[in-house]
Amino acid sequence: MSIDRIIMAFAGTVVLLSLLLAQLFSPWWLLLTAFVGVNLLQAAFTGLCPLAMALKRFGAKSGAAF
Repeated sequence: MSIDRIIMAFAGTVVLLSLLLAQLFSPWWLLLTAFVGVNLLQAAFTGLCPLAMALKRFGAKSGAAF
């Protein structure tokens, strides 16, 4: 699996998890969803993604974007 796909899967999982936590515990968990959205948006414009950098260090296969 390439870095791009790992990032999309990770972001989707975190968003769904934060929605579940917001429904079950507190709406403050929606801040995690907002954080993921802002990080994805800035990565689209700058090409810098902390998760992509970490995955490269661990030897994940490069994708088209990262």
